Amino acid sequence: MNRYLIPANSKRSMLILSMFAPIDLIIGGVGAFISMILFFIISVETTTDILIVLTPALISAAMIIPVPNHRNVWQLTANILYYFTNQRKYRWRGWCMLHGEEGEQ
Repeated sequence: MNRYLIPANSKRSMLILSMFAPIDLIIGGVGAFISMILFFIISVETTTDILIVLTPALISAAMIIPVPNHRNVWQLTANILYYFTNQRKYRWRGWCMLHGEEGEQ
């Protein structure tokens, strides 16, 4: 009888540095790039200025930090965004209804 052993880290071998997907590096790079642009545009003199400049990098870092099940959190965030940005009136037409809304004949 043949028994195959799949290593526990086989999925991680497909990631960059065993933690990041290519989209994660793109998000992190864009956040760092925007922070660099803001650094050149805004004169950094106070702590508030530093926070304004670092906000894009911090947000992108929070989005790509490797926490357990962060892909599930991404999917939940996408579902919430889809719900709030798309049509709220759900049109349903089943086998028991003709064209139109409920209550129409």
